[in-house]
Amino acid sequence: MRSRIRFVSIQDPQKVHEVDQEEFVIGRLKDCAVPVIDPLVSRRHAKVRFENGQYLLKNLGQNPTRVNNVFIQEHFLRNGDRILFGQTEFLVQIVEPAVPDRQLSPDDTKTVVIQTASPPSLTPRLIVRTSDGRQLDFPIDKKVLIGRSRDCDIRLQDTTVSRRHALISYDDSRWYINDLGSENGTYLDGHPITQADLPQNSNVQIGLDGPVIWLKLEGVEIQPKQRPESIDGTADRTADYYFGDHPHEEAGEFTIMLRGAFQQMKKKHSMRYLAIIGTVITLLVVSSGIGVYHYLRLQNAKEVAIDIFYNMKAISLQIAKTEKMITALGDSAQLKVAVTDKRQELRLMEERYQQFIEKFDVIKTGLSEEDRIITRVARIFGECDINIPQDFLKEVKKYIAKWQGTRRLKRAIRRLENNGYVPIVYQAMTANGLPPQFLYLALQESLFDQRAVGIKTRFGIAKGIWQFIPSTARQYGLQIGPLEDRRVYDPKDERFDLKAATKAAADFLKDIYSTDAQASGLLVMASYNWGPTAIKKRIRAMPENPRDRNFWNLLKNHKIPKETYDYVFYIVSAAVIGENPQLFGFEFKNPLANIDSTAFKG
Repeated sequence: MRSRIRFVSIQDPQKVHEVDQEEFVIGRLKDCAVPVIDPLVSRRHAKVRFENGQYLLKNLGQNPTRVNNVFIQEHFLRNGDRILFGQTEFLVQIVEPAVPDRQLSPDDTKTVVIQTASPPSLTPRLIVRTSDGRQLDFPIDKKVLIGRSRDCDIRLQDTTVSRRHALISYDDSRWYINDLGSENGTYLDGHPITQADLPQNSNVQIGLDGPVIWLKLEGVEIQPKQRPESIDGTADRTADYYFGDHPHEEAGEFTIMLRGAFQQMKKKHSMRYLAIIGTVITLLVVSSGIGVYHYLRLQNAKEVAIDIFYNMKAISLQIAKTEKMITALGDSAQLKVAVTDKRQELRLMEERYQQFIEKFDVIKTGLSEEDRIITRVARIFGECDINIPQDFLKEVKKYIAKWQGTRRLKRAIRRLENNGYVPIVYQAMTANGLPPQFLYLALQESLFDQRAVGIKTRFGIAKGIWQFIPSTARQYGLQIGPLEDRRVYDPKDERFDLKAATKAAADFLKDIYSTDAQASGLLVMASYNWGPTAIKKRIRAMPENPRDRNFWNLLKNHKIPKETYDYVFYIVSAAVIGENPQLFGFEFKNPLANIDSTAFKG
């Protein structure tokens, strides 16, 4: 008879979800067997299936799942496992049918546990499942080679995998795995290893961001290692305990956090730099452990916050692409529901993100008010406010000084307000899920002059407040007037029609935003000025994800025209001034102040 499984809330031990099903779902939906009301939890976050006498937990969506402080995709649950969905944590308790039904608390250790290992009489063997659905079975006398080469027992065709990457062997009643000097490393349950014993169930990632395989041992019972009762006070012993390779050793929250933070740093830094970090942190642990705790707590908080931010950008891209599908397919009730759900998910994530960075003081309180506004505007335009380069802050201030040295901004804002342009631009931008601060792109194009006419170029003459050239205007549905080739105002040309031109501009910006720009508003600006054709090659040379395809990396890896560089920084600096004009010495009010400019938070 199948065992039952219980999920006991760590935050509120009175909340116990007991499930007696072979397969069920955990998530935010009300019909989930284990409902989790948490904005960082997906609607259908994870699935649990009873398989071969055990409960297999599988993560379903983009939002991560942690078991015992390790990110997992699949994991066979054991009694006493602690699962973290978003910020909601559960203790797992597995009980056999014979155990009387009673309320359990997270401290209850008397529950009868289902047998997670196969009977000792079975011949020891290793069962491997790969992400492409293969299941492989290896006997005790087989050494299992993993890599890209044809002679590998587990062959993985991925650029992160070395030809002969890792080796799994059995010896002296234990299975263990060795990294064979691979270029991109081997990670056992999220921890980098050179050699490590395998637990009963585990996952192995072959190379950083590479393919994952799931391992299960049969015919041998693995005893979990116990945490040492005391730690020798020497620096060497302390360093080994906190920073040594102990991925499966039970430990407290502080120790787990120290190890996790150190392993993250190991992935990102050279061995020489690691040696320095290791020595310094070891001395700090010995002399003032509490200081290290808060330092690493902040470092972890930054990493988590950055992950949350780029998850939000990924959702923003999904929404934009789904909306394009709705436009292409016509009225689609199912897709509209999906967009509504995603928008709600995004709003909840934005709220939780703001709470998170405030709680952990991720963006330091020591920032000046000017720096805080610059940081906020960068976030509004889709750049992560936690890892903004210091040079960007300095450069924006330089362009603020340029605006302060001329009366052009003051005159343009007066024209904007006198003609009532703000509500029209606001509505067009927000209807497309874009920040209303794209208003300042029209400032840079025309100084908010509805009748602006550009110079004659090989692409034609740009006209109107958004300075559309004829080909782009036609592409976005604007009627070109009979005076197309003359540098004059033409009332029959829709580029001079504020509402029509603004709607076309928002559609154009949205297309760039949801495709090549990967939700980076600053890349959108660069594309609008430089021309999407000219910049596409540079942008497409960067990885297709918001984390890596951004304005910082464009500047770092490519030379861009000075005109485009100036264009982006003039727009951003004007948007910064617009948030608090008096702070920067301007007498006008924030043009977006009387409209709910918080409707879009990036």
